[in-house]
Amino acid sequence: MPRRSKVLSGSLIAGALLLTTLGIGGVASSVDGPPTSGAAPAAAPMAQAAHAGHQMAASTRAAADDPDGDGYIPAEPPVTGVEPSTKEPPHRYFHEFQANCSVSHTRPDDPIVYPQQPGKSHDHTFMGNTTTDAASTTASLSAAGTKCRAPGDKSAYWMPTLLDGDRPVLPIGPQVIYYKAGVTDYTSVRPFPKGLRYVVGSPLQSREEFRAHKGFVEGWECGDSFFNTDFPTNCPEREDVQVNIRFQAPSCWDGKYLDTPNHQSHMAYPVVNPGTNNNICPASHPVALPMIEFKMAFPVNGDLSNVRLSSGEAWSFHYDFFNAWDDRTLEALVDHCVVGALQCDARGYDQNHPEAGAALNENYELP
Repeated sequence: MPRRSKVLSGSLIAGALLLTTLGIGGVASSVDGPPTSGAAPAAAPMAQAAHAGHQMAASTRAAADDPDGDGYIPAEPPVTGVEPSTKEPPHRYFHEFQANCSVSHTRPDDPIVYPQQPGKSHDHTFMGNTTTDAASTTASLSAAGTKCRAPGDKSAYWMPTLLDGDRPVLPIGPQVIYYKAGVTDYTSVRPFPKGLRYVVGSPLQSREEFRAHKGFVEGWECGDSFFNTDFPTNCPEREDVQVNIRFQAPSCWDGKYLDTPNHQSHMAYPVVNPGTNNNICPASHPVALPMIEFKMAFPVNGDLSNVRLSSGEAWSFHYDFFNAWDDRTLEALVDHCVVGALQCDARGYDQNHPEAGAALNENYELP
């Protein structure tokens, strides 16, 4: 009989609190307390929960902020008259800041793919906004609390729940969500429009599609094992070892829509300019936005033969983003750290360039 993987200190308690979200009882739970009332229905079976919505199919119901129910949510106002920047500013190795956000709850909901349909999705692990559920809108997220270090980041971030057998394994503490420049001209990057949302990857992608995805960085890693499409077969059983994944989002926007029926076509990855070999946005998606990179650490090691995702195999990893940043806070961080070519923490402070100061104060708020 194979050894069970070792779940590190902290996740066992969280797992016990959240078992009911996995289809056993259908009760959504918070990592900070007991099951909440008004629970969503039990999660659908895995075969059904690996929904076609992430496979570029239209959602079956319109989002609350979709004016005519066609799946297209227009930006108000749209961004027009932008050409992809081919400029090459002075080279800087870093142009980024971190949004450090902790897990708030799990729930079989997806407000992007299955808006207004609680319990329709496979189970998701939600970070950042504390209220994210099937009914979430830009307004509801903006009015809620957050488990991000910067109080101005009310955004919702979520991914399929990682399971050891039937036990949830939740990231502990603030996770690293990078906001970077995805194009060579980092000075052309502008903040996300409020309400922008998209899905990165697909639960129905094949192993080969996962490995070839433009957002693939190092795949699943543990110890000295990198670039895995499946969970590593040997993961050192040490307290300082966790399973990690890094995955990047598209960073070029069409300037027209906050969402589209497949939740992806309004966004695109940068392309290589054949004349300069620089990364630029394609003409169809000319607006350069921050490139989000998830760097998730799951407290599990040892034998991973029983580890899976609520969406299926390891290569079904994907994630969602729904922007609800305070506009001025996000603008300050983007301008100071991304456009300013710094390597910032969640305050917008680069310890290698203390002379540049920080974008936010000691409370992670605008000064």
